[in-house]
Amino acid sequence: MAAINVSLQIIPKVKDEDTYRVVDEVIKLIQQSGVPYIVGPMETTMEGELDELLEIVKKAQNVCIREGATRVLSVVKIDYKPEGVTMDEKIYKYRT
Repeated sequence: MAAINVSLQIIPKVKDEDTYRVVDEVIKLIQQSGVPYIVGPMETTMEGELDELLEIVKKAQNVCIREGATRVLSVVKIDYKPEGVTMDEKIYKYRT
């Protein structure tokens, strides 16, 4: 299967002052996974195989719970086409 994009917005139910700390732990999980990713102000976009990316999404829920969240709201967007899709093809013209 060709590489695709999955964007993950994760909203852990924690005290306001803990939100960024918990989200940072999710971003650390994504970094450690080795997949290409871009952190944005509202979501993080990853590139890779669908099964691998969905496994990261699944693990992200557990990271939030481990870090003290009592509930986790996640918004997942998948950009798929059979021949593959890259982050670069969508944003290269906006990079300097």
